[in-house]
Amino acid sequence: MTDSPRNIVRHEGTISRRDREQLLGQRGCVVWFTGLSGSGKSTVSRAVEERLHQAGRLVYVLDGDNVRHGLCSDLGFSDRDRSENIRRIGHVAALLADAGAIVLTAFISPFRRDRAQARDVVGGDDFLEVFVDAPLSTCEARDPKGLYKKARAGEIPEFTGISSPYEPPEHPALTVQTGDLSLPECAAAVASMLEQKGYLSPPDRQS
Repeated sequence: MTDSPRNIVRHEGTISRRDREQLLGQRGCVVWFTGLSGSGKSTVSRAVEERLHQAGRLVYVLDGDNVRHGLCSDLGFSDRDRSENIRRIGHVAALLADAGAIVLTAFISPFRRDRAQARDVVGGDDFLEVFVDAPLSTCEARDPKGLYKKARAGEIPEFTGISSPYEPPEHPALTVQTGDLSLPECAAAVASMLEQKGYLSPPDRQS
């Protein structure tokens, strides 16, 4: 029996991504927030979402915990499952960006190779990696879900920053230091990056 994926053909519609972006008055992209648990990824992404929504932008947050309730509910936290989790999210984020949305993803995504794969799926020009930088000691002091306490007690194996590595971005589009900046300052920095890179303006129509 032939492998079914060999018979799959991509179909292109008559409405292009550029058409959708012109309609929305913005350019689709993926802002990929990465950092340790407790660094502030979800908090900052939600603050950016609120700021952009109030400015009339189509914006959507893909949050790590929310995704694991549905799309990735079958995955654990081994290195292999973490990689598969990020692979799936990369494809979902790319589809939303193709629709013209500004997509904000909040995932620890500890491994550079997985984030590089997501960049390849989205397209390098439209993938903006934001390092939510907070020292381990700060994240552990915050410990909003009590996970560090459990990890230290050996109740959570392969916990990033404790028993599993985190590989910070080498060349992020932006670094926000949540231990030093206020939440409004972090959100403003992300919005400013998007504006400077032209994502808050419609693309020029091609003749």
